[in-house]
Amino acid sequence: MAKEKLKFHVYNTMTKQKEVFEPRVEGKVGMYICGVTVYDLSHIGHARAYVAFDVLYRYLKYLGYEVVYVRNFTDVDDKIIKRANEIGEDSKALSSRFCEEFLNDMNDLQCLLPTHQPRVTDHIDQIKEMIAQIISNGCAYAIEGDVYFSVDKSPNYGILSGRKLGDNRAGERVAVDDRKRNPADFALWKAAKAGEPFWDSPWGPGRPGWHIECSAMSAHYLTHAFDIHGGGMDLIFPHHENEIAQSCAACSESKISYWMHNGFVTANDEKMSKSLGNFFTIREVTKLYHPLALRHFLLGTHYRSPVNYSISQIEISSDAVFYLYQTLHDCEISLSTFKDTTEASGKEIRLSPAAENHIKKLHNEFESKLSDDLHTPTILNSSLQEALRFMNSSVTDMRKKKQQQRSIAKSLVALHEEVRQVLDVLGLLSSLSYAEVLRQLNEKALIRAGLAESDILGFIEERAEARKNGEFTKGDQIRTDLAAKGIALMDIGKETIWRPCVATQQQEQ
Repeated sequence: MAKEKLKFHVYNTMTKQKEVFEPRVEGKVGMYICGVTVYDLSHIGHARAYVAFDVLYRYLKYLGYEVVYVRNFTDVDDKIIKRANEIGEDSKALSSRFCEEFLNDMNDLQCLLPTHQPRVTDHIDQIKEMIAQIISNGCAYAIEGDVYFSVDKSPNYGILSGRKLGDNRAGERVAVDDRKRNPADFALWKAAKAGEPFWDSPWGPGRPGWHIECSAMSAHYLTHAFDIHGGGMDLIFPHHENEIAQSCAACSESKISYWMHNGFVTANDEKMSKSLGNFFTIREVTKLYHPLALRHFLLGTHYRSPVNYSISQIEISSDAVFYLYQTLHDCEISLSTFKDTTEASGKEIRLSPAAENHIKKLHNEFESKLSDDLHTPTILNSSLQEALRFMNSSVTDMRKKKQQQRSIAKSLVALHEEVRQVLDVLGLLSSLSYAEVLRQLNEKALIRAGLAESDILGFIEERAEARKNGEFTKGDQIRTDLAAKGIALMDIGKETIWRPCVATQQQEQ
């Protein structure tokens, strides 16, 4: 049963306003998120969408809902066929390969697996059945093996996007065909062409159009009426508009309660996309930065707002993730010797008022901001940072204030648990140890700097020798040069250690 005290507000694209989320069936949620067309490695625009809806999935589960999450693969499409022909690979083999690559990327980004991940080619029967029903209801027509949806039969066409029929963009997965009754009519079934995959149908051999697949698969797994349908803002029109039209034509009871759409990732303030050729694949980013840094970067902007990709912002997120895991690691080490948080007399030790305040503020802000249409940036930049600073000061106090160690430990344990819960719902809590995540972050920093750890240790020795000989300018220069590459030297007592930092000299790539 969902938590009754929390009212979860989501922005509904259909009504253009925030609404209190109320599922069709109490305690249960059905959500369908449009997946990728698998013909290449996924870019960070895809990461933006699926990280956003992963947080939605996680938060719904946190609220106590039983969630059925469906995310499809489009594994037959003009783009897939074109790419397969270009490289001389079977289109089914190519799409299967990139399905797996996508799943690897999602795993790296800590996106939970959906309940169902249907592929178009496994649901041809359901698609043909829906097309047949639409034709039977007088809303589609067949011409020489093709089947087109008649937009003139959809009285509410444009209800989601606010566009008029004339706005439908011919040529953008909308075939230009003089045989169509209305130029805006779109394909439900495409007649087979030489060298293309096809399936038999009542209208002749062919394959599904793009829009029909999501209507058929969402209805198959969630029925014609369910709670949430989502995707990128670029899908509002024509894809989701066409989905509504054909779904309602197939079943008059078709109804989506909430339409949710994420904003674009831009590069130099242009929408990032494969078609424009200005995209960065997830792999290109995670080769240099930890996947948690990319996820943190994406959560640093509200999911409905555009986020401009830049190396400097990824650097800042990488540094934030390092600080987060270093704090958790230091806390873990400090608590390792304090398993018992009771006084010698057996009396339970109470949390300090300061710790109680931080825990309460983090918990309340976490729930209130996520319940306000998944407002993740405020959580990352406000109460979570305050909690981490308090944890660091408490770790220091444990070393200095021997008489208060048990009380401090008690507070640290409680705050540590609250921080972990917040991170878990945000998808920023790794299943690996804190030490291992820090090791990985260090490894990525070395790759970006073009250095081996032995190189840095050599520079530390050289700097120590220079300082010993009074060559402080030389020593400072070594430190400055490393900082420019994203490596910070820190003098702790008589020892010098290194850690990643935001590079002082940025060159946008």
